[in-house]
Amino acid sequence: MEFIEMLGLIAGICTSSSLLPQLIKTVKTKEAQDVSLMMFVVLLVGNGLWIYYGFDRSDLPIILTNILSLGLNIAMLVFKYKYGHK
Repeated sequence: MEFIEMLGLIAGICTSSSLLPQLIKTVKTKEAQDVSLMMFVVLLVGNGLWIYYGFDRSDLPIILTNILSLGLNIAMLVFKYKYGHK
């Protein structure tokens, strides 16, 4: 793996994992009322498009980090559905 690919992978992991603190907080507090549904829908669409773009360009860092991000966003939507109602 070339340096620039490694750099892209590290940058993507940092960006994708930025959702982890919110996920952890939501699981601990079991509250997700204030989580924006629309934000995560837009993120899911964006992640899907990035994954498609990554496959088109054969760019593994883009594919992998956006699959990670897609998974975390789906998890957050599940928690929004599970904990979003009082």
